[in-house]
Amino acid sequence: MPPKIRVAILDDHLSIVDGYLYRLKDLRNIEVVGTAAFGAELEPLLAEHPVDVLILDVNVPTTPDNPNPYPILHVIPTLLQKYPDMTVLVISMLAEHLLIRAVMEAGASGYILKDDSESIRELGAIMQSVASGGVYLSQQAQQQLFKRHLKPGEPALTRRQIEVLSLCAAHPDASIADLASKLGVTNSTIRNLLSGAYLRLGVHTRAAALATARQRELITPEVSLARLKSPPP
Repeated sequence: MPPKIRVAILDDHLSIVDGYLYRLKDLRNIEVVGTAAFGAELEPLLAEHPVDVLILDVNVPTTPDNPNPYPILHVIPTLLQKYPDMTVLVISMLAEHLLIRAVMEAGASGYILKDDSESIRELGAIMQSVASGGVYLSQQAQQQLFKRHLKPGEPALTRRQIEVLSLCAAHPDASIADLASKLGVTNSTIRNLLSGAYLRLGVHTRAAALATARQRELITPEVSLARLKSPPP
């Protein structure tokens, strides 16, 4: 049996946290290791428990005595640098496209709006996907994010995104850490590059990204086994 996905939750609304716990309680491959209601409680929680997926609300108070919002856009890249194998899934009521973009560029692997009942029902499957290197945007978040389309002539992917997808094509079983080592960058950099590529291609997984990139001739086509086995002319 594969190891359980260890989950931590930062959200200051008890009813919301209870809803997540209800959705996840019967899933054998997921274990919630802790919850926090204030931003200042998060780092001690992560120091105490190894976490694979961190569910974050972007608008939680810093401490009981400091109602100002915890600086999530600063915290996400800092935590991902400290815990490079952890992924971040943001679940929020805030639907402003600039915020969603900033959160994703900070290194989050997904953004779900709290009123997206379909995504919340599929929370376990979504967490399994992002824990495996996927990216997830709920439909409304995706619509908000892509209100502004690519400018005429702007490439579908950046050169660096194409480079990472080409590396994924050559090493399909490589982990985020493996890819980071090959390029000499951090895990967070690879995660951000893949997330950006997935979003631009409109996909959620590495396999789908590779298939779409090949279809659009952004990377070299897949070599069939039959071609490899055939004798030279």
